[in-house]
Amino acid sequence: MNAFPSKTQYFQMIELFERANRNFLNDHIGLLESRISERAMCAQFQNMLNDLIRKDDHYKGYYVDVEYNRNVGRRIKRIRNDRYEEVNITCDLIVHSRGQNLIQDNLFALEMKKVEQRSSEQQIKIAEDIDRLKMLTRPSYGEDWKYNGQNLPDFVCRFILGVYYEINYLNHQIYIQYYRGGEMVDDQVIDFDRIGL
Repeated sequence: MNAFPSKTQYFQMIELFERANRNFLNDHIGLLESRISERAMCAQFQNMLNDLIRKDDHYKGYYVDVEYNRNVGRRIKRIRNDRYEEVNITCDLIVHSRGQNLIQDNLFALEMKKVEQRSSEQQIKIAEDIDRLKMLTRPSYGEDWKYNGQNLPDFVCRFILGVYYEINYLNHQIYIQYYRGGEMVDDQVIDFDRIGL
């Protein structure tokens, strides 16, 4: 059985994300201007995604959750990092079946970061978000767990798409990085001037 989501699925997730992002930027420019919390912005992004997936039968049985931290059986979601340590995770936003679709439980994860100052602490948090997206988009956990279409892994993986979304007030830009298969595969920059800030 194929352990890796297809490029077609990846491009479908990119399209879903980019449509939601356009709607978010068009409808909620005031949120960016007022510099509200990441959590509040993610909640509005969740609404944009929910509007899209509820209109498309392809996403029947999928949900958009902010700061969701449970896996099947009420276990805390966890990953294994590059040092093979077990790490509990809570993503800013995920689209998933809440463990009901064994073939493809996780569609995509988004980590949002608001940058208003430069600090070593913030750089560490950014690196942690990026590492989390790399781990979440891995196809498997090697010999510990290989995808068989019948069991969900103990450690979360196989997200089709990971998105790092940085609202950078210092540079007046939004940086977006796309992750697939445990690595960054594309990126884009949106200038605040293009969205009216």
